[in-house]
Amino acid sequence: MVKLDETPAAGRLSSLHHYGWAIVGMATVLQLTTNFISQAFSILIVIMQDEFGWTLTSIIFAYFFRSIVSAILSPVAGWMADRYGSRRTLVIAGICYTSGLLLLSTISTQWQLYLYYSLILGVAQSLFRVNIPTTVAAWFKKRLGVAVGIQQSAGGMGSSIMAPALALLLSRTDWETAFWIIPAIGGTIVFSLVAFFHGDPADRGKRPYGATDDDPPPADTSNPAITKLRSKVFLKQARQTRAFWNLIGIHYLGCIGHSIVMVGVVFFATRPEQGVSLQAAAFIISIYTLTASGSRFAVPVLADMFGAKWVMAVAYTIQGISVALLFWTHDPWQFYLFATVFGVGLGGEMSAFLVIDRQYYGMGPVRAIFGFQNLGSGIGMAVGGLLGGVIFDMFGSFDIAWIISIATSLGGAAFILLLEPTSRVLIPDWEDALPPEARTPAPVASG
Repeated sequence: MVKLDETPAAGRLSSLHHYGWAIVGMATVLQLTTNFISQAFSILIVIMQDEFGWTLTSIIFAYFFRSIVSAILSPVAGWMADRYGSRRTLVIAGICYTSGLLLLSTISTQWQLYLYYSLILGVAQSLFRVNIPTTVAAWFKKRLGVAVGIQQSAGGMGSSIMAPALALLLSRTDWETAFWIIPAIGGTIVFSLVAFFHGDPADRGKRPYGATDDDPPPADTSNPAITKLRSKVFLKQARQTRAFWNLIGIHYLGCIGHSIVMVGVVFFATRPEQGVSLQAAAFIISIYTLTASGSRFAVPVLADMFGAKWVMAVAYTIQGISVALLFWTHDPWQFYLFATVFGVGLGGEMSAFLVIDRQYYGMGPVRAIFGFQNLGSGIGMAVGGLLGGVIFDMFGSFDIAWIISIATSLGGAAFILLLEPTSRVLIPDWEDALPPEARTPAPVASG
């Protein structure tokens, strides 16, 4: 059993200098570094069309396959971290991330794009997306909404900075040079931070932020057999709740709604009938990423305070309604107005799942649950991203795609309202199914 630092002095210091806040900072930088290539894919579409002459649908298939790979592997990513630790899992992610980006510098045919971007970077995406935010959640019993909000909002700002930078880089240098520079910088950042990115407080002899002497000490994570058994029993019971399956579907609908826009909006804006330049259109991504950062912070905080259901439903509604503005956008300022409103819904749609997981499942090993939710999310991103391209190639217009985006976002909002109340844990006694040696130890009586 890991010995925990439980002295009163350490307790006072932990509230001010708790390592959980360092985890939040590292998670923010990791997310910013690893996620922008996915968020800025709409810029790559324009560049690849000019560079290689491929059709819109054939390029978007790379995004589709990448999202499918990430979706299918997301439950595996959570399973791996629950059993073997998030740091080891993130080392594998870092290798895939760096090698995938380097290989992109060599592409000349579509099969290479699908192999390097869709498969190798898809594996990296699944491991990063599941294990970065769930590690943050593992370090906080209190102030979870604030911690998740900081990580989601600041980490999600990558595109606001990197999308214009990527457009500038690709306009000033060739494809090969750009994809030597990006992994050299990104890979250095990832491997430097992962060395200190401990998956659970017990790994450093700590308790989660906000834990008190009256709380039971954490389970022993040093025994792989016990860790595996706890994860297996917890997931089995969680799958028996309606919320487990409903949240997968809700994430699926929300991600269809915004991926249609995220993949297609820059291409749409740069069409001759719109007349927006690529550099100007790149700021659409910057703006919706910036406003999404605000809602990514606010929504987890509000969900933690008041319960996640209504907060999430409002975010889904804003995301859906905002897309209607695209039927009347022509000038850059109109696209920027759309992006401002859309970002509010986008950030709120994706940032409250860790909070609602805690409200439904307590301090249990939820990485696998979050992985299954990312399965729904990834399939939604794949379907939505592909739909826009296919519809445009068939009809020469995005109008039907925008209608589907609106309908799926509003459908997600309706299903959120059918969820169970978040005021009680759904499986409070799940550890009763464990043998005594695998259960959380009883609190040590004080005094």
